[in-house]
Amino acid sequence: VQLQASGGGLVQAGGSRRLSCAASEGTISTYWMGWFRQAPGKEREFVAGINWSGGFTSYSDSVKGRFAISRDNAKNTVYLQMNSLKPEDTAVYYCAADLRKFFSGSRSQSDFGSWGQGTQLTVSS
Repeated sequence: VQLQASGGGLVQAGGSRRLSCAASEGTISTYWMGWFRQAPGKEREFVAGINWSGGFTSYSDSVKGRFAISRDNAKNTVYLQMNSLKPEDTAVYYCAADLRKFFSGSRSQSDFGSWGQGTQLTVSS
C-alpha cells in the first residue's frame, strides 16, 4: 500500500490544521494507522494511532486533547485534525500503516511497514 500525506503548511500558534493521508495500491481498512512527526534535530516520534474501525485511538501525551485522528475507510484515507497548535508542533508529519491485519496499538516505528513521504507543518509564534 502506498501512502500520501498532505495538508501541511504554515499556521499561526493557536490555529488549526487538518492533515490527510490517502492510500493507494491497496486498502488500509484492516490496518492500524499512525501519524508520526520529526522535528529538526530530533528523533521521529509517535503522535497518534487509530484502529481499523476507528473505535480505538491512541495519542502521545504532548498532543492529547488537541489532536484528533480519524479515518474514512470508504475513501481509504486517514486524517489528523490538529487544534491549538504550538510552535513545538513544528515538524515533518508522516503517516504510516501497520500491515498486520486487525492489529492495534503499536507506537513503535519498526512495526509500521508502509510510510508516506511526509508533509511539513510549521507553526509560527
